[in-house]
Amino acid sequence: MRMSEFKWLWKMAWRDSRRSRSRLLLFTASIVMGIAALVAINSFSDNLRNDIQNQAKNLLGADLVIQANKPYSDSLQQLIDSIGGERARETSFASMVYFPKTQGTRLIQVRALKGGYPFYGKLATEPPEAAATFQQGKNALVDQSLLIQYGVEVGDSVKIGRVTFLIAGKLMQIPGQNAVTSTVAPTVFIPRDYLEATGLVQKGSRINHAFYYKLPKGVDGEKLEEKIEGRLRRESLRSETVEDRKRRISRAFTNMERFLNLVSFVALLLGCVGVASAVHIYVKEKIPAVAVLRCLGARGSQAFFIYLLQISFMGLAGAIAGAALGVFIQRVLPAVLMDFLPFEATVSISWPSVAQGILTGLAIAVLFALLVLLPIRHISPLYTLRASFEHNGHRRDRLVWLMIGLIGLFVYGFAFWQMQRPLEALFFVLGIGAAFLVLAGVARLISWAVRRFFPANASYIWRQSLSNLYRPNNQTLVLMVCIGLGTALITQLFFIQDLLLSQVEMTGTGKQPNMVLFDIQNSQKEELASLTSQYELPLIQQVPIVSMRLASVKGRSRAEILNDTSRTSRRVARWAVNREYRATYRDSLIGSETIVAGKWVGRVQEGDSIFVSLEEEFGRDDLGVDLGDELVFDVQGRLIKTYVGSFRQIDFARFQTNFMVLFPAGVLENAPQFHVLITRTNGTETSAKFQRAVVQQFPNVSVIDLALVLNTIDDVIGKVSFVIRFMALFSIITGLIVLLGSVIISKYQRIQESVLLRTLGASRRQILRINMYEYLILGLLASVTGIILALLGSWATAIYSFEMVFVPKLWPPLLVIFIITGITVLLGMLNSRSIVNKPPLEVLRKEVG
Repeated sequence: MRMSEFKWLWKMAWRDSRRSRSRLLLFTASIVMGIAALVAINSFSDNLRNDIQNQAKNLLGADLVIQANKPYSDSLQQLIDSIGGERARETSFASMVYFPKTQGTRLIQVRALKGGYPFYGKLATEPPEAAATFQQGKNALVDQSLLIQYGVEVGDSVKIGRVTFLIAGKLMQIPGQNAVTSTVAPTVFIPRDYLEATGLVQKGSRINHAFYYKLPKGVDGEKLEEKIEGRLRRESLRSETVEDRKRRISRAFTNMERFLNLVSFVALLLGCVGVASAVHIYVKEKIPAVAVLRCLGARGSQAFFIYLLQISFMGLAGAIAGAALGVFIQRVLPAVLMDFLPFEATVSISWPSVAQGILTGLAIAVLFALLVLLPIRHISPLYTLRASFEHNGHRRDRLVWLMIGLIGLFVYGFAFWQMQRPLEALFFVLGIGAAFLVLAGVARLISWAVRRFFPANASYIWRQSLSNLYRPNNQTLVLMVCIGLGTALITQLFFIQDLLLSQVEMTGTGKQPNMVLFDIQNSQKEELASLTSQYELPLIQQVPIVSMRLASVKGRSRAEILNDTSRTSRRVARWAVNREYRATYRDSLIGSETIVAGKWVGRVQEGDSIFVSLEEEFGRDDLGVDLGDELVFDVQGRLIKTYVGSFRQIDFARFQTNFMVLFPAGVLENAPQFHVLITRTNGTETSAKFQRAVVQQFPNVSVIDLALVLNTIDDVIGKVSFVIRFMALFSIITGLIVLLGSVIISKYQRIQESVLLRTLGASRRQILRINMYEYLILGLLASVTGIILALLGSWATAIYSFEMVFVPKLWPPLLVIFIITGITVLLGMLNSRSIVNKPPLEVLRKEVG
């Protein structure tokens, strides 16, 4: 193409756009929110990666951490002492706290600390000096959420076990911990020197030990970890370095990043629909102008490039505007996601993300516009004389099929770029495509059904309104796809959230237990049962628990299994042989258990073979055993040979004590053990009084209160839901913009129809009612179809992912239908006001544009 020809094309594109710029701006707006989401999320992700790289040492608080969940052996102590550098020691466990000022009790995470942890970063406290001074006496640092919840302040006291501590500071931030973690397990720091005095470290208590190291200069944490890895594995210890923490946090945020990328992807897809529909209507209106150009000697390719230049320029403008908006939104994202971040995120512009967003926006505009623009090349000059006989696009154009293929490759390529997993990207694209096809199919079905079955003797207003669903330039398909998909996204979010909450709340209904007391020692068993009876609470279960480890599986020792790297042998999950098991014994099953294979023998006599029952998935998949296979357990120094006698299916959703390994009665009665008591309280007042009595008389016993669990879960799910809803706004706003653009652009077709109707005698009121009914039907059908998709998706998620019964609430979908339909009607009526004011002479002069 010569430069002179390009200049002529550019001038023609500029002149032709003068009377259509408002419509081109609506086309531009369709991609703004999708590009904004893309730029904001990718910039935020780039900043997160930089923050993780720069702050990983502060998040770990040390160069090396060694953790264990069992008492130290002599060899372990030698290993710990052999590592040089500065060292801090921490013992952590779950326990109850009691606030004397308000008489409040709560299950929390106690962290007994000795040393200068954290060596990097800091414990953020109020007052700031409390982090450095609390170990100098009987002081405690208490999570700020606990102080707020129980009306306690710095300077008050908190009782942990047998020791009362002064609250020296309010914990604002702990290295590597976010607000959600604090909500689930609020933390209290105490000096480790007072740990023994609390009396909380009892037989059977689940205690975690950690050593934090600040290594000498020149010592590489990664190389040191590799050097001692074998000894750590033999002692069942876990270790973590700064590089390990980087990888772990990166993996966690990779999942969040994928979700955020899917949000921008859906918004972009909706924008693509808007681009294609806007260009389709725009090009239809330009056919007469193209025919005139052809009569004046212009080639079809020249007419094609005139409109391609227009749309490319507007697409570029939309992409730049979206990128600018994305930079602004990026500054909001840290505030939205702060509860899930273990550090304060930095905000800076990621220019690669901005460039990616602009190029993506331009590519979307050009690709989806080309699909509609290509037939312009075949418009005949004869269209000016016999438009009713010239049908644009009747030829088979191979380039159109090529563009469809390119669009498919672009969508998949973009999904793969965002998700980095080819198979998942393919399934996601196919799923979105299926949703689009369903919505498009419903739209076509509605148009056909209205044309075929609507009674011809209906009122004039209804006949005209319903005819608009299938007339040329109708909005049925576009609105179905955009509004239906947006409605489905938001409604399915509510259904899944409600499903999770209702499943948990089921345990609090009827006569289900709602309180568990654990870490009960043998000497406390009868006294605690008596206290429960004093408060007239039922003794639903008293369960003995014995700690043990696996010594061998099917004749293979634990060490042999851990060192096995062969690909030919059946691999046993490392965690399954490394973990400490909490098992119980009884002569019967409980309501949450069902035998699915083998036979349960509830009691054995001395000298008989011992047949244990395993949870089915754990036994078959993780341990790789079958009925009759041998398992040897190390019960605190004594080896007990057992055989797999049965597999159980366990309903873990029930608020009961469920165990992977179940022994028959007659085996473990004399083993060191502790007990769990399960009861039910009616009302918060009784629950609070009972918990206070338990904490005061039995400070080592911990209590799980279902009401508190429900509140905590509700709080966490609420935070997650807020984030998801906020991100879903990108898709909803894009859908509304596409809806608005479709309604406004189709206004010009409606002008012709309304003027013709008025010429034939229709009043303004009748025309307004015709348009109102049309938008009412479109909004209603689109929202109902979206909700049906959400119901199907939620049902499939409940059945196949959560294995739950799906019983949705009815009022939220009805509210969504009302809101979506109302917005559609409102936009349509605002748009119709200008239509009815057009004089009839305007259509005769063809001043529609």
